Amino acid sequence: MRKPLLGALLAVLLLGAGAAPAMATSHDAGAPTKAAGTAATAQAKVQAVDFAGTVALSNCSGSVVRTPASQPSDPALVLSNGHCLESGMPAAGQVIVDRASTRTFSLLNSSGTGVATLRASKIAYATMTDTDVSLYQLTSTYAQIQSAYGISALELNATRPLQGTAIKVVSGYWKRIYSCDIDGFAYQLKEGSWTWKDSVRYTSACNTIGGTSGSPVIDNTTGKVVAVNNTGNESGGRCTVNNPCEVDENGTVTVRQGINYAQETYGIVPCVGTGSKIDLTRTGCTLPRP
Repeated sequence: MRKPLLGALLAVLLLGAGAAPAMATSHDAGAPTKAAGTAATAQAKVQAVDFAGTVALSNCSGSVVRTPASQPSDPALVLSNGHCLESGMPAAGQVIVDRASTRTFSLLNSSGTGVATLRASKIAYATMTDTDVSLYQLTSTYAQIQSAYGISALELNATRPLQGTAIKVVSGYWKRIYSCDIDGFAYQLKEGSWTWKDSVRYTSACNTIGGTSGSPVIDNTTGKVVAVNNTGNESGGRCTVNNPCEVDENGTVTVRQGINYAQETYGIVPCVGTGSKIDLTRTGCTLPRP
């Protein structure tokens, strides 16, 4: 899991300047001098992915997110991982709904500068069963954040991402952006006592480290959130903590050392109702229930 680990901290110290925040454009040099309108538009959208709307937690990354149906007057939601909860990792099979919380988040602007401290009113939803997600409801509305800081929430894509999609993993904790593609999907991803379904597997360029847990995974073309970064196989272990393994439909286990993963977020969209209320009984909502 991608909470801060000693190895990650040492890596940053050893890398020094090389571990400085990577701006989105640094991975997209060499743009063609002549391109069709659609290609130029896509390139512009790639360059537009930055830190605006991401947050830094005490131990992880996250982002202020909305659904396509969210209203400006709705309480804002912060997306991160279930394993990033201040109360510790949920047990396999555990689902948390509407638990009081006063956790704070540092809101970042486009350049990665903290511009505000946001506060939760509750953990609206969290689990590490089937997926690895937490949703905090804030004391501020989307409109209040936009008005005070000029920062809009990131929108959750309502459809499943596709293999080959160019993405960016944006870490508010490290103020660093990783660029790669969706390499494929793991039918099941097992790590310790937890099992996640239909996980996103990155190509090797997204070599995320501890502290990137909870980072939004953003589609370069649409600018929408398609997944939430959560883990990677660090040392080649088989299905152990910090060494997840893939299990296919036939039960075959595959270990991919150095490869990292995320959990899809399109399944969250049908579960968010009026006023940012998480309603697990809504049509189309398949998130695990308590």
